[in-house]
Amino acid sequence: MSSLIALTGATGFIGQFLLGELPRRGYRVRVLLRRPSDMQVQGSSAVIGDLSRPQNMGAALRDVDAVVHSAGLSGEMTGIPEDDYRSLNTDATVNLANAARKAGVKRFVFLSSIRAQCGPWAPEVLTEETAPRPTDAYGRSKLAAEQALAELDIDWAALRLVLVYGPGVKGNMAQLMRLARLRYPLPLAGLDAQRSLLSLDNLADAIHAVLVAPEPLRRTLIVADDTPVSVAQMIAAMRRGLGRSPLLFGMPTPLLRSSLRLIGRDELYERLTRSLVVDCSALRRIGWRPSVETLPALAELMRG
Repeated sequence: MSSLIALTGATGFIGQFLLGELPRRGYRVRVLLRRPSDMQVQGSSAVIGDLSRPQNMGAALRDVDAVVHSAGLSGEMTGIPEDDYRSLNTDATVNLANAARKAGVKRFVFLSSIRAQCGPWAPEVLTEETAPRPTDAYGRSKLAAEQALAELDIDWAALRLVLVYGPGVKGNMAQLMRLARLRYPLPLAGLDAQRSLLSLDNLADAIHAVLVAPEPLRRTLIVADDTPVSVAQMIAAMRRGLGRSPLLFGMPTPLLRSSLRLIGRDELYERLTRSLVVDCSALRRIGWRPSVETLPALAELMRG
């Protein structure tokens, strides 16, 4: 019989994709919901489980082989108190992992974030050996969850995701998609800082690789597409997906910075002009092979 996976966060961007993708890869899926009204589940079973009350999770996790935990507060939300991040990203993760351990679950897969390791950019190529230095409440909550998992007697893996894209994406990637749809030239040709991205398909490949890994893991693993790309390359690929030419021109860096400062977007300048590149060699060593290339995938995303 195929493995039974308990999935949290099935109403979110990543969770919704996994809800459809995991069965296509041969898994049975049990969705853990906080409320019966949260969603209509098709093709999967659903149970109610309150992560704030782990003592009531035994029935929800009965006969489960592995947990894929994608629920939590997003790093792109603003104005969220640090205590809320700690409660929903750290404490809830530990509660669920403890409940999974008591239920005899074999592996706990936590969808963490590269922000557990760094801020919005990094001066070096990041590996799992790079000392973690999160710069915000979101990153600190994810790192604290990873550290707590390491103290538990359960086989676990924390996948540190870079910026994920795919159908339904929101936040920074959605903003770039809106820019790409504009029909006039954009002053982005000079933005050559490299960024690692992650497609939903490659994320699903990574989760599968972790689920079937024969040896105990108990570690963090960075996940990203093979090749980092620049903002200019992203926009050009998106416009090609729309059947248009890139229509990009260069703007002197000081002028671009001043323009963004005038509209109160200093932080956007830093994101556009700084790199965040990661090395996924550790994940490759357990058998992961990404199936999707970034630029063609971005073009296809615009056609979807």
